Amino acid sequence: MLWSLTKVILFVATIAALALGAGALSETGGAMQIIVAGWEFTIGPMQAVILGLLIFITVWLLLKLLGLLAATIHFLNGDETAISRYFNRNRERKGYRALSEGMMALASGEARLALNRAQTAERLLGKPELTTLLVAQAAEAAGDRKRATEAYKVLLSDDSTRFVGVRGLLQQKLAEGDRELALKLAEKAFQLRPKHAETQDILLKLQSDAGDWSGARATLGAKLKAGALPKDVYRRRDAVLALQEAQTVFDDTASIEAREAAIEANRLSPDLIPAAAMAARGYVTKGDKKHATRVLKKAWEVMPHPDLAAAFAEIEPDETPADRLKRFRTLTALRPESDETRMLLAELLIATEDFPAARRALGDTATRHPTQRSLAILAAISRGEGAEDSVVRGLVAQAIAAPRGPQWCCDKCQAIHAAWHPVCDNCGSFDTLSWREPPPSSDAPPGLAELLPLMEARPAPPPSEEPEPAPEPDQPPLDEIARRAN
Repeated sequence: MLWSLTKVILFVATIAALALGAGALSETGGAMQIIVAGWEFTIGPMQAVILGLLIFITVWLLLKLLGLLAATIHFLNGDETAISRYFNRNRERKGYRALSEGMMALASGEARLALNRAQTAERLLGKPELTTLLVAQAAEAAGDRKRATEAYKVLLSDDSTRFVGVRGLLQQKLAEGDRELALKLAEKAFQLRPKHAETQDILLKLQSDAGDWSGARATLGAKLKAGALPKDVYRRRDAVLALQEAQTVFDDTASIEAREAAIEANRLSPDLIPAAAMAARGYVTKGDKKHATRVLKKAWEVMPHPDLAAAFAEIEPDETPADRLKRFRTLTALRPESDETRMLLAELLIATEDFPAARRALGDTATRHPTQRSLAILAAISRGEGAEDSVVRGLVAQAIAAPRGPQWCCDKCQAIHAAWHPVCDNCGSFDTLSWREPPPSSDAPPGLAELLPLMEARPAPPPSEEPEPAPEPDQPPLDEIARRAN
C-alpha cells in the first residue's frame, strides 16, 4: 500500500512540474532562460518537449529501480521469491492483457487472432486452467481440430479442469460422428458431474440411440433427482424406456423378462398405448386373461386405438364372429361416441353379416369425418346390402383419395411413422410421437381426388347394330325333292 502511494505521489509531482514548465514557457513568449550554478540554458518549445519526455522516462526508470531495490532488500531478508516475483509481475500483466484480447477476439469471430493471443497468454502466464481452454476454443473456431484436441487432453491432467476437457472431447466426437467413443466420454462426464443438465441430455440421447435402455433409465432417474424433470414427465418417459426394454427381450427365450418389463411400463404410464398392448399380450402369454382385459379396457377409456382392439382380439383368437361381437361389447361400451369405437363395432357386425346394424353403428362417421378406413367400411356395408357396383366403386374410389386418419406423428417435426417408436426417426427427438391427425401438407402432390371423375366416367358402349338376316339358300321346289328321293 505504501509503495503504491509513493508511486501515485511521484506521478502527480511529475505532472505538476511539467504543467508549471509549460506555463512558464508560454509566459516568456516561446523561450525560457534557466541559470543553474552559473550555467545559462535557453529552452525553446522543441527543447521543452524533449525535456518533458526525458523527465517522464527518468521518473519511470526511478520507479523501476526503487521496485527492484525493494525486491532485493526482501530477498536479503529471507524472501527467496521476492526478485522472481518482481520480474514475473510484468509478464503476468502482459499475459492477462493477451488473455483478455484473445477472449474479445474469440467473441468477435476472429479465430486466428484469438488463437495467437491465447498462445501468447499461455506462454506468459503458465496457468493452463485459464489459457488452455481459450486455446482449445480458438483452435476449434479456426478449424485446427488437432490443436484443439491436444489442448483438451492437457485439461484432463488437472482435477479442476478434467470435466471441461472431457466435455470438449465429447463435443468433438459428436461433431465427427463417432458416437461409440462419444458415449464413453459422456459416461465419464456424467461420473464427474452427475447434475450437469447438458451432459444428462447428451448421455440419454446416446444411450437411447445405442439401445441401452437400462442405462437410459438410470440417467433419467438422475435428471429427476437433479430437479431437471417434473415427476409426471419422468414417469411417462421412464415408461417409454421400460417399454423399449421389454421390446428388446420379447422373444421365446426371454418371455418372462419381456412380460415383466411390459407390465411395469404399463403400470408407470397406463395411457401409453404400446405399453398397454404389450402388457396385455404378456398377461395372455401367462394365461391371465382377466388382467389382460382389465389393462386394455383401462387404456381404451383413455384413447380408443386399433392396437388395443387387436390385442383384445388376441385374448380369444378362436372365437366365432358372433362370440367376438358379444365379448367386444364390454370394450365398445366404454367410449361409444368415439369414431374408433364406431368403426370397430361396424367391422365386427360386418363379420357377422348384419349389414343394417353395421350401418347404424357407423352412423355419420364416413360423411362427417371421411377417412380411408371409414369409407372402406361403408363400401363393404353397401356391398353386403346389395348396392349397385357403381355405388361400391364410387365409395372405394373416395376411400383411396381420402386422408388416412389418425397416425403416429412427431410433435416436433410432424414426421409420420408407421408404428410407434420412442425416438423420432426423422429429427431424433425422444417421446414426441402421438396418435393424431397429421397436418395437411401445402406442397403435397395432387391426390386421387382429381381422378375421381375419370374413375367414375365410363365410355359409352358403341351403338348396337342389328345383324342383317343371312340370305336364305335357294331351296328347290317340293316336287323336285320328292322326285330326287325316288
